[in-house]
Amino acid sequence: IGATVMQSSPLSYVSFSRSEDAPSLPTKTIVINRYCDNQLRDIVKKLRERTELFKEKVIDPYSSSPEHSPPVTPVYRKEDWIKKQEVERIKREEAEQKKKEEDAKKAAAKKEKEEKEKKEKEEKLKAEKEKADKEAAEAICPKIKCTCIDTLLKPFEDKMDAYLGTTIDPFTDRRYIKWLSVVTIAFNYNVWLATARLCFPYHTPVTIPFWIFFDILADLVNIIDITMFQPRLQFVKAGDIIVTLIYIYFDDILSQQTDLISIIPFDLLCFHFGFTSIFRINRFMRYQSFFEFSDRLESIMAKAYIWRVGRTTGYLLFCLHLNSCLYYVASEYEGLGSTKWTYDGKGNAYLRCYYFATRTLITIGGLPEPHTLFEIIFQLVNFFTGVFVFSSLIGQMRDVIGAATAGQTYFRASMDACVAYMNTYTIPKLVQNRVRTWYNYTWDSQGMLDEFELLEKMPLVMRTAIAVDINLATFQKIDLFKGCDNQMLVDMLLRLKSIVYLPGDFVCKKGDIGREMYIIKAGEVQVIGGPDNKIVFVTLKAGCVFGEISLLQSAKDGGNRRTANVAAHGFANLFVLDKKDLNDILVHYPESQKVLARKGRKLMKAKGKAAPVKDEGEKKKGLAMFGQKPPTPKMLRAFGGFGKGGLLEKLRVCVMI
Repeated sequence: IGATVMQSSPLSYVSFSRSEDAPSLPTKTIVINRYCDNQLRDIVKKLRERTELFKEKVIDPYSSSPEHSPPVTPVYRKEDWIKKQEVERIKREEAEQKKKEEDAKKAAAKKEKEEKEKKEKEEKLKAEKEKADKEAAEAICPKIKCTCIDTLLKPFEDKMDAYLGTTIDPFTDRRYIKWLSVVTIAFNYNVWLATARLCFPYHTPVTIPFWIFFDILADLVNIIDITMFQPRLQFVKAGDIIVTLIYIYFDDILSQQTDLISIIPFDLLCFHFGFTSIFRINRFMRYQSFFEFSDRLESIMAKAYIWRVGRTTGYLLFCLHLNSCLYYVASEYEGLGSTKWTYDGKGNAYLRCYYFATRTLITIGGLPEPHTLFEIIFQLVNFFTGVFVFSSLIGQMRDVIGAATAGQTYFRASMDACVAYMNTYTIPKLVQNRVRTWYNYTWDSQGMLDEFELLEKMPLVMRTAIAVDINLATFQKIDLFKGCDNQMLVDMLLRLKSIVYLPGDFVCKKGDIGREMYIIKAGEVQVIGGPDNKIVFVTLKAGCVFGEISLLQSAKDGGNRRTANVAAHGFANLFVLDKKDLNDILVHYPESQKVLARKGRKLMKAKGKAAPVKDEGEKKKGLAMFGQKPPTPKMLRAFGGFGKGGLLEKLRVCVMI
């Protein structure tokens, strides 16, 4: 048997043949490495193409070169070159002249536009001034000019500037809300007690000094509010935040005239007409301070419905107060105790009249029958007013309570619908109990079922501020995201989703495809293993992150498979970032994408390639029970010729032939 070794590029093969008289067998090619074979074939192909190209170059020297030819520079005669330079100069001058003309036209148009706008503005101001003068001339109550007050109040203003500052934000400054509560108390004093003093005989020589003292105190509160607090309030005009000054405040009569009228001391007329509270009716014009305090208080209260219920109850009590005052005036007009319907003058007048007003407006019944025409008309008006007022207040109370329990109603409706669905499809009781537990815990912990449903109603700026305040510090501590663009981290925070896991729920299992990373918001999770998942390797608490490597791993060779079991230890609230969301974000941040790819490779190299890790107690099945065949010892391979080219290899080839 003879053997012939034949070399042929790009494939090396060995052919064996018998003697010359033996019949020839077809030659069979043995490929040792297919990748090397393909690379060699590609190299040989390119070399042949290059050889053919240079053969053509030798035969025809003017044929094209494989390299790109540089651009040819034209050669001009001296006269042509001068002429060309002159033409280019003329073109440049014409272009510059044209540009200057266009700039001049633009400047002239801009100047004309500015002059036109200025003229229109002046005409508008002139028209507004004429209109204001005309309205002032036609107005019944002329405008009040108080520019001198700025000089009088200058020392007090400086002291208040040192304490309050030159400006006050009425929406966020708690000091202003506290002051509004004092102003509201002064307003309620005037509204409740001025009417009671006007109708009931409460002005006696003993009580008049006390009424004067409290009247002066309430007026002092109103004066301080109008002169010291209101001028410092910020307000928005055409989108700009404006800080009012005292002289601006007193010149803007259309909005502040009621405040000025409310502090006019008509009480001085009591020296001529006698002491009565009728001269304090102008204090009622400060009702805006009460509604402003109500709005500001609702905006800062965690449970605003409590104030709404109290305010509606106050409206009802004030209506009863007014009715009791009117009933006493009617009884006094008819004569105290003149009929069974009138107040008999015994006991506490206010309480007895208030009791009558309550039974009348609420239409309880059991009241004495009116006898005179005046009494009948008064009682009819009372009944009609009571039905209207009481029904309105009851409806308002229903709306307030309904708004306060709207969230709880939505939660109950959602849970009832889910339970009805599970009952329809006969879901096991164990699963139903877990669903109920999830509903109850989610509602108790965060007061809603889906946080995203609430946040999506906010503008992007607000959502970003909330997300940054909650999770940005945690994200910046993650090794994988260190060095990335902060704006990219903010975009990632906006893609986080909140998920609640019950005790014992698996967050991820070994072998699952990793598509998310997790941030622990509240609670704990445990990395477990062993035959029955009873072994706890580590416990992760709030603020920890896991699963971040899977975001950058590819599915090739199972690189994105989970390598351990992670279960919730107790109730756990986690933030989840999906791999798809991260890829959508990285499209806009190529530099951060490079940083993540580089750090991902480093972390993978440090932690080792992600591969399924088998538990010690897991039993081997199938061919895995036999294991891999151990290699032949080197000594035996050397003496016995078990390697390539040895005796046994040659015998095997001979047998094949």
